[in-house]
Amino acid sequence: MGSAEEDYNFVFKVVLIGESGVGKTNLLSRFTRNEFNHDSRTTIGVEFSTRTILVGDAMVKAQIWDTAGLERYRAITSAYYRGAVGALVVFDITKHQTYDVVDRWLKELYDHAEASIVVMLVGNKTDLAQAREVPMEEAKMFADNKGLLFVETSALDSTNVEQAFETILKEIFHKVQKQKQRSSQSNTVSLASESPESTALAQPEKRPCCVAL
Repeated sequence: MGSAEEDYNFVFKVVLIGESGVGKTNLLSRFTRNEFNHDSRTTIGVEFSTRTILVGDAMVKAQIWDTAGLERYRAITSAYYRGAVGALVVFDITKHQTYDVVDRWLKELYDHAEASIVVMLVGNKTDLAQAREVPMEEAKMFADNKGLLFVETSALDSTNVEQAFETILKEIFHKVQKQKQRSSQSNTVSLASESPESTALAQPEKRPCCVAL
């Protein structure tokens, strides 16, 4: 692992949620390793990868968590949301049923995560535009009404994958900066929980993890 991965100011935990088969794992691998697996297997349980990028004047380590969308694995995902400061709710633009259940995923997210979590709705598989079942305008309007960020992506050809993750990380970073300004008399950013993976101090010389917004 290179030094670029070693030096960072913040760790932001971002979770990927949505139905099985919408491309969550390939979005993760495209962003963190610039890879795409045509024979991607169904995720069993929880996996995560990291990538460090520059946001503003800070190095941010994105810790991206991927979980199975299949119902039989749902029981193990409650702790999955703990400490998350961002979430990508992914659907497949060629399968309307994966879009129809976005509301259910949002409810689960808000039931388990902090209310201030930054959420982005992601319509994946734009490389299959000829098979589109979900109009972009419909999904964009839904996202606007829910106060969500929105983007359409293709993990296959990399369209907007970088933009999606960079946009949500920048939004999280801006929230953290605003909170630091409001709490300028203190060096400590409030914590989402006391679990090791979510504990953080917003001090540049430290290595904070998963700051609560």
